[in-house]
Amino acid sequence: MSSSGKALRFVPKISSLPRDGDVDRFRAELAKLKRLVVLTGAGVSTESGIPDYRSPRAPGRSKPKPTTIQEFLKSPEVRQRYWARNFVAWPAFEATQPNQTHLALAEAEHAGHLHWLITQNVDTLHHKAGSINVTELHGNSHVVKCLKCDARLSRPYFQQRMEELNPDWSAEAREIAPDGDVVIPEELISQFKTPWCETCGPQEGIFKTDVVFFGDNVPKRVVEFCSQKVMESDGLLVLGSSLEVFSGFRFVRQTLEQGKPLFIVNIGPTRADPLCSTLNKLSCKCSDVVPTFFSPLN
Repeated sequence: MSSSGKALRFVPKISSLPRDGDVDRFRAELAKLKRLVVLTGAGVSTESGIPDYRSPRAPGRSKPKPTTIQEFLKSPEVRQRYWARNFVAWPAFEATQPNQTHLALAEAEHAGHLHWLITQNVDTLHHKAGSINVTELHGNSHVVKCLKCDARLSRPYFQQRMEELNPDWSAEAREIAPDGDVVIPEELISQFKTPWCETCGPQEGIFKTDVVFFGDNVPKRVVEFCSQKVMESDGLLVLGSSLEVFSGFRFVRQTLEQGKPLFIVNIGPTRADPLCSTLNKLSCKCSDVVPTFFSPLN
């Protein structure tokens, strides 16, 4: 599955590609590992047309500002804005398809090359590609939950509920943000009706996507599970992540503290670069190299 030019508009520019010899050495060292854990970030999904938060913006593109959990919980107006924008963005976000990297990782898992996959992404593209042994570190945008009673709804069903509440409401979808968000006029947002939990009522039944918002913490049980998988591994491969968020960087640190090799593929610099040998870091698009990592060496 090739990446279209439209999808690649969110991929940062690359000044130069890694040399064939560097890729070969990287691949040969990676092939020595029998229980590999992979950590993926937004740089994997940019090639499917989902932008990231930290890459430099092209002219005319604004940098998205994510909603924090504190803002979301404090203000009904913030929740109204969040759901109005998410409502508009959802059809395009749901329609996003896996790219070559997602597919290569799913094939590698089925062939027995991967011990586990940890993703910082909330777009479910690894599942769409066929991966099974996946932990979504920051949750899943395809599930909605009530913050009081923990009732859970599928995001498509929640979209239907919002459509029923807003039969005459519409807004133009502009550029999508990493978490399934778009910018729309404020005057339209004020007219949008947001569903509430029918069990808990409009005052307490607040719905939120099952995603770890900025300013919130990854659940302890999820961190401990991923840490156990890293403990069981013999090395970590990081794909498409700057590792600026500690939720992912903690596993890099754990890997190195346990004396295991670290491998990174990312276009730009990462928080772990000072800790990683240049031989174990490739600066390129993930799809340029990942599909070759798990095929037999010549």
